[in-house]
Amino acid sequence: MKIAHEAPLSIFDEVQKVTDYDYALVHLFDESEEYYNKFVKAKEDGREIILDNSIFELGSAYNGDSYADWISKLEPDWYIVPDVLDDGDATVASFDNFVGTYAGLRGKVIAVAQGDNYNDFVNCYSYLSNNPCVDKVAISFDSKFFPPVVGENKWYRYMVGRQNMIAQLLEDGIINKNKPHHLLGCGLPQEFIAYQNYDWIDSVDTSNPVIHGLHDIKYQEDGLYAKYPTKLYTLMNENVVDKLEKVLYNIRIFRTFCNGVDDEEVDSAI
Repeated sequence: MKIAHEAPLSIFDEVQKVTDYDYALVHLFDESEEYYNKFVKAKEDGREIILDNSIFELGSAYNGDSYADWISKLEPDWYIVPDVLDDGDATVASFDNFVGTYAGLRGKVIAVAQGDNYNDFVNCYSYLSNNPCVDKVAISFDSKFFPPVVGENKWYRYMVGRQNMIAQLLEDGIINKNKPHHLLGCGLPQEFIAYQNYDWIDSVDTSNPVIHGLHDIKYQEDGLYAKYPTKLYTLMNENVVDKLEKVLYNIRIFRTFCNGVDDEEVDSAI
């Protein structure tokens, strides 16, 4: 799995050195020229970039016209088409409207499957994963319909919920293994141990190891039992250089969860 971690501007460059690509939140382009320029520089350096529609941060996807303008300006390698949280039919309609209205945008298309129950999700996923306009399919970490899981907190339930849903999709023959997939965020980092042998999962983005490092929480060898609820974008302008060592430690452990091997490059950066 290729891994990206969002990080505050004060440690952006150091975190970038130990990630595989860069993940941009489009709404922050409006707020910070410095933030936008980080991705201009990444593009100049040949870094792979995914541009996100900021639905997790905003509650609804970023405005379509403005989003298309930023895509045209930055020309990221990938962009996530606006979706609708927990609504498969509305997500399909949003996808069709966006790719129809803004045909010709440069960059590969990522579509997020949504649903308010398993069948709704499957219908949305099947439409998107078999659509020739879609280059990669994304699955969120916190869908409200995940199969019921007994656990002590919601983060554990999100972790096991997505694991169980992916297992069910595989058992039902729904997963399109001929198309790469992206996993959006995570509840608990040890979730990804379950996916180490799934070569159709191409990429993951999460601020989880960064957020916990910023709050002086170091991953245990088996991960975490709860998640610190802060959203990374709210800390984008904070000076957190003194937390970098813990952030890098968590990133190293996270990479072992995803890919099963310790990462010498991250080790050397700590």
